[in-house]
Amino acid sequence: MISRPRHRIRRSVTLTASVLLAGAVTAPAAQAAPTGPAAPGEGGQPRHCTLDLSTGAERCYASFTEAVDHASGGRIDDAPASARTAVHDSRFRAEARSPAADGDRQADSVIQGTFFDDPGFGGDSLTISGEGLCEKDGWVDYQHDLEDAWKNRISSVQPWGNCWVWLYPEPNLGGDRDGPFKENTSDIGALMNDRTQSIGFS
Repeated sequence: MISRPRHRIRRSVTLTASVLLAGAVTAPAAQAAPTGPAAPGEGGQPRHCTLDLSTGAERCYASFTEAVDHASGGRIDDAPASARTAVHDSRFRAEARSPAADGDRQADSVIQGTFFDDPGFGGDSLTISGEGLCEKDGWVDYQHDLEDAWKNRISSVQPWGNCWVWLYPEPNLGGDRDGPFKENTSDIGALMNDRTQSIGFS
């Protein structure tokens, strides 16, 4: 699964988000965590964060269910509480892979991938959504440079939104890439474990 970075980028949605200042991103007090994605939840519980590639907005929640609800624009409000369980839930998998329908609150909110701090879809998670499905036409449709709090942490991945995931050890899709990760991968392997700094969706 190793290859040199030979890719054409049709759309570049690179976001180099800086460390979020307290109050810079607001979320409902009952759901949102008070600080950026590096800090654990209360009692050391995992935090589940979302990132909208279209706006750069990032929010963190105490549960995977809340994070998916937000990332899908409210379309998927009953995701399993555990990402490990979600992998085996065929209904959730079908919903996560499909685009939002007209009339949904955010018709352009498509979950493109979820990334985990630990193997086996454990620890903190980052669910990334964008404006559409990946097109499978040989292009990298979307890309993202991880902010410092998420660099060198990813150990497992779940691709969604018709996307394949490429992981890179340098910003701006630099260095030897690993992938494509086409299916839920509970352990991305030694090459990129805890080394990812940017992500390509194709």
